[in-house]
Amino acid sequence: MKKRWIALALLICMLLTACASGPDTTGATDPTDTSSTGNNQENTENPSITIHYQREDDDYENWCFWIWVTGGNGQIYYINGSDSFGGTATYLLSDIGADALTKGIGIIPRRTDGWTKDCNVDRMIDFNDYKADEYGCYHLYLIQGDENVYMDNTFTVAPTLTNANFTSMTQVNLTANTPFTKATIYQGETALCEEDVESKKNATIDLSEQIVLGNDYYAEILFADGTTSKKSISYSKLYSTDEFNELYYYDGELGAIYSAEQTEFKVWSPVSSSIVLNIYEKGNGGEKLASYDMVRGEKGVFSYTLEGDLAGKYYTYTVTNSTYPNGAEIVDPYAKSAGLNGIRGMIVDFSKTDPEGWDDVTALTYDRKELVVWETHVADVTSSDTWGGTAALSKTFLGMIESGTYYTDPESGTSVTTGFDHIKELGVNAVQLIPIFDQANSETDVSFNWGYNPLNYNVLEGAYSTNAEDGYTRINEFKQLVQAFNEEGIIIIMDVVYNHVSSATGSNFDVLMPGYYFRYTSDGSLSNGSGCGNELASENSMVRKFIIDSVCFWAEEYKLGGFRFDLMGLHDIETMNQVAAALQEINPNIVIYGEPWTGGTSTLSSSQQSIQANATQLEGVGQFNDQMRDALIKGGLNSAAAKGWITNSSSVNSLDVQNIIRGLMGKTNSVITDPNQTVNYVTCHDNYTLYDRIKAAGITDEDTIEKMALLANAVVLTSNGTSFILAGEEFLRTKGGDDNSYESSYEVNELNYALKAQHMELFEAYQKLIAFKIETASLHLEKDEMSAYTAESIANGSAIQITFTEDGKTYKIIHANGTVADLTVDFAGYTLVLDTIGGAELTAETVISPYQTIIAYIEG
Repeated sequence: MKKRWIALALLICMLLTACASGPDTTGATDPTDTSSTGNNQENTENPSITIHYQREDDDYENWCFWIWVTGGNGQIYYINGSDSFGGTATYLLSDIGADALTKGIGIIPRRTDGWTKDCNVDRMIDFNDYKADEYGCYHLYLIQGDENVYMDNTFTVAPTLTNANFTSMTQVNLTANTPFTKATIYQGETALCEEDVESKKNATIDLSEQIVLGNDYYAEILFADGTTSKKSISYSKLYSTDEFNELYYYDGELGAIYSAEQTEFKVWSPVSSSIVLNIYEKGNGGEKLASYDMVRGEKGVFSYTLEGDLAGKYYTYTVTNSTYPNGAEIVDPYAKSAGLNGIRGMIVDFSKTDPEGWDDVTALTYDRKELVVWETHVADVTSSDTWGGTAALSKTFLGMIESGTYYTDPESGTSVTTGFDHIKELGVNAVQLIPIFDQANSETDVSFNWGYNPLNYNVLEGAYSTNAEDGYTRINEFKQLVQAFNEEGIIIIMDVVYNHVSSATGSNFDVLMPGYYFRYTSDGSLSNGSGCGNELASENSMVRKFIIDSVCFWAEEYKLGGFRFDLMGLHDIETMNQVAAALQEINPNIVIYGEPWTGGTSTLSSSQQSIQANATQLEGVGQFNDQMRDALIKGGLNSAAAKGWITNSSSVNSLDVQNIIRGLMGKTNSVITDPNQTVNYVTCHDNYTLYDRIKAAGITDEDTIEKMALLANAVVLTSNGTSFILAGEEFLRTKGGDDNSYESSYEVNELNYALKAQHMELFEAYQKLIAFKIETASLHLEKDEMSAYTAESIANGSAIQITFTEDGKTYKIIHANGTVADLTVDFAGYTLVLDTIGGAELTAETVISPYQTIIAYIEG
């Protein structure tokens, strides 16, 4: 989820990372297909919708609508007609969704080729506020840049109750789009109060007694013309009040609290009337062993204690409340393992999960500024035929730590290490695994997915274990992975996605506490700052508690070295600071960083978001430096043809040079000036690999591409702050030009070690750069020590020179781009550490070549 990242994370989560279905045009309705249209003939039994859209530029060919049923996923609907107002899109509501008429829909006008929107607002439609014509067609009128949805081409707005919220246990706030004269508050069918209003758009109604949490309340208002509008009253604003927290915040342990003598089950759900505990022998299939009515206690916590040793049994909760009156069976959000496909939680005796020697594993001590983070998907390391390991362990935790694997090039006979041995040989000291928690996907019919579709946050993904049916296996095997890397001096960093779930409606959070765990817009629809249809309300106290409890569980039980927060901008600052403080109590050296942006418009105030602009309010939390990345290669959502300092061989942009120098000095921008908060990189799992990005910019010469790619990461690896690289960049990894491979094939995403055999000199250069970064204290400086490190532009910005002194040696580093010409640098008396091009003679007039990095030192 970075200004240019707002659209990307929409693409990454709607299109990608995170959603169960994404916004590509697969399945989108064909604009030439008129079979779905229905306002030219009578069709009252199958109502339709016509969206009339007016644009100043009359460009309807390149614009379409992203439409979804409220609470669901969306897809593209093309403009398939026109009238005197503008372009029109006519479709049967049943084509949008079976419950589109009853639940309402959301509409976003957007370009057909990406996520450029004409207005940064989701237009939410409640069909109760509109009338169909004689043919059963609802007409909606939209104007470019206008947030309103009109009823007709005279720009009439339907009188609507747009907002109904409890603001305390005895108070309701109502807002309408036109003045209203009377308001009635109902609990079910019973009118609790009726109040005249002095014809205004906003009113606060006081109730005579406290509401009963969980009951179904709604408001109805009367307009001057005699029409009415009604809406369910939301609890969402009440949930953030001190009054609610005083009544219901619970600071104790939740989940299945195991001992050999008994297991105590505790779940928080103040709105529920009953919760039933279900016990199963198996994680999927088989009969239920027993069910028990849980007992409601203080703070809305339901509990039940079962005597005896239940280790290895599975459990669920059946929850009943006004939103789910027939009961819904869910997995405990605090479940710490699960059976196949994550449909039942597991009662875990963690003493049974430890590999031999686990007690000797301790957190490694690293300064975060000496880290070189190598980001990978578990499957990528072993999915290629060139890996050469045990076939049964391909794409698994255990495969990732299998030693002795190699690839031999059939033509040259060159043999190279692969998999675990490759990572060790490369020399990095941190590996970031993109999501390894339980994901909303099949663990039997496994296909590639990045995994940004959270299902069970405290459970490992079974697809990466050798036996997804056994909840113990996944734990033991992942601990073996952590242990093996720890023994090699490499920490494991976990990519966590607490900003959204795969699907909010019907999720365990939604069932246990409807309206609490997610953010909502003023009209009651889910806020979509993730671009994936929902976002967690981290500012609510029990959501914050869950996130903190979860990361602390992962850090303690699995001895992790750090966390990378996906779309961290969707988390409020207080939550991130509490997360950092809690984790540092477990491991003072733990590394925490994230994406300092959102994936769309969030209802969380920008002043509360953990974004770049608020970096100084964050403590112990780092952020990706997208500005240095864009300066180097114009990554992210820049057009494929855009060129940065590395890829532009004809001119130099002074702002790019400035941002590179800032990055070298551990700064992200004028706000983030502390190297402890800066993560420098050019590529990650999102977007193109470095090879593919350079090629997309129009560079076709393979030798030039290789030089540019190495130069880009040479800059990253000689910078202060944390250095971060995508797995495989060390041998020019390609995904065949796929810039969004979140669910592409294993073949597209694999690490192809044949490339390593072809690019051993490149690999060896990366080895030297990584070792230099890790071993050089002057690349790990604190903010108040940065005067000892100088980075400056030379030769009109075509080269950057770095100098510092360490252990009696003065180092000089030169990075030159493709515009450099006739540049000589005084290296007389220097000793060479690395020359990425080769052939440099260290003299008083060393000639600098395009795309060259030279690192050298002189004694004294």
